[in-house]
Amino acid sequence: MRRDRKAKIVATLGPASSTPVMIKRLAEAGADVFRLNFSHGTQEEQKERLHAIRLLEHKVRRPLGVLMDLQGPKLRVGKMAEGGVELKRGQPYRFDLDKTPGDGKRAPLPHKEIIQALKPGDDLLLDDGRIRLRVEKKGKDYVVGEVAVGGLLTDRKGVNVPGVVLPLTPLTAKDRADLAYGLELGVDWVALSFVQRPEDLAEARRLIGGRAALISKIEKPAAIEHLAELVELSDGIMAARGDLGVEMPPEVVPRWQKEMVRLCRLHGKPVVVATQMLESMVNAPQPTRAEASDVATAIYDGADAVMLSAESASGKFPVEAVAMMDRIIAATERDPLYKALVHAVKPPVESSAPDAISAAAAQVAETIGATLIVSYTTSGSTALRAARERPASPILVLTSNLSTARRLAILWGAHCVATADIHSFREMAEKAGRIAASEGLAKAGDKIVITAGVPFGTPGSTNVLRIDRVK
Repeated sequence: MRRDRKAKIVATLGPASSTPVMIKRLAEAGADVFRLNFSHGTQEEQKERLHAIRLLEHKVRRPLGVLMDLQGPKLRVGKMAEGGVELKRGQPYRFDLDKTPGDGKRAPLPHKEIIQALKPGDDLLLDDGRIRLRVEKKGKDYVVGEVAVGGLLTDRKGVNVPGVVLPLTPLTAKDRADLAYGLELGVDWVALSFVQRPEDLAEARRLIGGRAALISKIEKPAAIEHLAELVELSDGIMAARGDLGVEMPPEVVPRWQKEMVRLCRLHGKPVVVATQMLESMVNAPQPTRAEASDVATAIYDGADAVMLSAESASGKFPVEAVAMMDRIIAATERDPLYKALVHAVKPPVESSAPDAISAAAAQVAETIGATLIVSYTTSGSTALRAARERPASPILVLTSNLSTARRLAILWGAHCVATADIHSFREMAEKAGRIAASEGLAKAGDKIVITAGVPFGTPGSTNVLRIDRVK
């Protein structure tokens, strides 16, 4: 289970990959974190998947992260008569709150929040942006738009309103029930959908209550406007490029992907680049060259993790998709250009002992040619600081907190081991060397750089840097 790469892989579980055998194969192929997508499947199915992950974790003796992805509000048109209607460019079309099935002149839009928020001149996108209308006029319970891009409008197609902040909370009643269930099961990360502004995180934080880490999914243009604040208030960020690309021009999405990675690096927060990374592998055993370049670009940018969605959840080649992503990451990180690009962003060192020690550890490890950086941590903050530096050496994270080890499975460069607290400097060095050797990360005689905090086991107290050799 040792990885010959530093960036991590998040694999979504679904109909094609939910048996214990398949989950084991995905982990062996390179999956570090498993995503449970609560937009699909039942709570009981998610429970079975998580149980299989934890059994596998126990067998392989390596912490595996579990990320629950909440569905969020699903904005859709209502029913259409006779299956659907073809909208023609230039024609007027009305959306209203009437539940009567739609026809050639109107359709039900059972979301009063959308109607209230829209104004003349706004765009209304349907079916992932395949159909586009420009709002011409509105009333209390309806809007009328002119079709700019036509197409077949069928039942329950999704609705997007780019550039409009909707008065909706990210947490629906379903999400609250799912969140309570997932936290009871013991998920490590919660991905919050439909984030538009910083205050959207408050309720999720309150409900989570520190039992899991919070990832904000950036999939709305409104979130981009508050990106720096959202990065600061979240434990991690997911660049949900598929949804973001519906509401933003595709040509600007790469810019914002890079900005998300940059800001997360500066703040020391994990960032996951997601959606459509190896999309063709849903049906084919090989990706396109463009898709391979897309994964490589995220790695060159310095992303902590890249994610597979349908490729591993419902595709024909889930194991092959994970293995392919593993090979692309490893090959990219071996490129001599990788180091220069990933260090183009240089996070500032804060005036604190933990920050100074973590920055020094990376520099010392490079100067002396250390094989490994060993980070003792309780809360995980020391490991986050170490990874922010993107050191050439892997980071062996030793923690007495299994939850911390699982959460850090998503972190760039981190190889996590749950182990008992240390109590002396001698034990600190001996244990670091012994575990480094047993995990296949170093051998006898190799130099390692160790960071820890005194008093030992005190969260946030990193104040020791030691150079040692594996015995």
